[in-house]
Amino acid sequence: MWNIGKRSIRMKIMARCLVAAIILSTSIFWKGSLHSGPLSSTPLRDTRAQLSHHLYPLLEEHRPQCSPPALHGNAGLHRFSPIISAPQKNYLVDPEGFVEPMQVAHDGFVQAIRNTRIERAYIRGTKGIVSSAGGKYLPTFIIFLRLLRRTGARLPVELFVKDWIEYEPYICEVVLPSLNAKCIVLSEVFTGPNEGKHDLEHFQLKAFSILFSSFQDVIWMDADCFFLYDPTDLLTSKPFTSTGLVTWPDFWSYTVSPTYYNISRQAIIATTTRQSTEAGMFLISKKTHYMTILLSVYYNYHASYYYRMISQGAPGEGDKDTFILAASALGEDFYTVSEKVVDLGHPAPDGGVLGAAMLHADPIEDYELTRQGRWRVRDESVAKAPRGYWVHAHSPKFNAGEDLFSRKTQNEDGQPGRAYTSKEDTLKRLGFDAERVIWEETKTVTCTLEHAFDSWKTKVGLCESVTKHWDAVFESPSTQLYTFTDA
Repeated sequence: MWNIGKRSIRMKIMARCLVAAIILSTSIFWKGSLHSGPLSSTPLRDTRAQLSHHLYPLLEEHRPQCSPPALHGNAGLHRFSPIISAPQKNYLVDPEGFVEPMQVAHDGFVQAIRNTRIERAYIRGTKGIVSSAGGKYLPTFIIFLRLLRRTGARLPVELFVKDWIEYEPYICEVVLPSLNAKCIVLSEVFTGPNEGKHDLEHFQLKAFSILFSSFQDVIWMDADCFFLYDPTDLLTSKPFTSTGLVTWPDFWSYTVSPTYYNISRQAIIATTTRQSTEAGMFLISKKTHYMTILLSVYYNYHASYYYRMISQGAPGEGDKDTFILAASALGEDFYTVSEKVVDLGHPAPDGGVLGAAMLHADPIEDYELTRQGRWRVRDESVAKAPRGYWVHAHSPKFNAGEDLFSRKTQNEDGQPGRAYTSKEDTLKRLGFDAERVIWEETKTVTCTLEHAFDSWKTKVGLCESVTKHWDAVFESPSTQLYTFTDA
């Protein structure tokens, strides 16, 4: 019965794709061809199937034989300081009751991936961008994918959707190919015995998407993140070429339970060593860090055990630190950008910023400074800040069908306004009027694809609302906040 249903879904998808292709020429969506040929998954079909076939039993065989950890209280939020250590307390209930079974399971999985031949399902020598989005996150992804193309980046993109329910034929078969991107249905490439499906959700999708992507060198990009510059050179420059894994920082200190370090047989690191991870973007080589990816997959597959242990109730619980911790547990190299992340948003009453987005630094410039012993994270006077390189636009996410129009996109009088107005030095690090470009692409996507996304089917007036905001804010001669020539 399941196979019949599956064939029926696929036939409907093919029919819808054909109709969609006839309805709208993709040339109106993007001027000029960015398509560099099909990203055929045929050569990968067998290796992906073998990887899935071997991986699933290992994940299940080494499932911890105990209940997931419970919390009493939580670790809270502690701003990162390279000088003053944050508390490293254990907020897990009765760790003695689960340390041994989790340690046995962790040891067993690490030994298994070291000693078992596990297929490497990627095409050697390739580079590309991987992301995951579905439902309400898909419009934002398309907007930010177009922003990526505006930088001149021609790297191919693979978008993983969770299952066929999240697969949107017109977007996957018409829109994405025009942007040198393609959809991959994760539930088709990662299956259990007899093609059984796994209920992977949200944060769990990231590690599995990277593992099953076709690229050797991967830039991960969350759906609500975008680059200010073409990121292609990041994959051929230090620190990536010297380490194989590059991450950016969050605002916060680690809240990892000391129990985790015991289970994974690591020494506890001081919280002054590095910030926690902001995993909206990171770089990873599957050639050098395949074991790291597999161990991160293990942590994310058993999320009910490891997410809580790593975050201990702090906001942002999820996959964010699983890659760095996996690399550390396996003794593999990595580079964590030291330059602090900064808020973009409106001025706050306390003199800070009401955050709407996060600006992250150029990792190449940061690496050059730290190799000279100039650590701005400890003393900002030692050097000029690296240029801003990418933005995590977390609130708003620039989806006209969601909460795009709120006080964060209004001025002090409650009228349409910019989301990013503070602080001046941060805005100048953008290098150009990035918010204007975001709104321009938001308007283009909304008005071109207003009825294309499944999550917009019941929405009305989206193009009209975005256009009204654009006209009020950006068609005025006073919309240029600052000059960006001295970035």
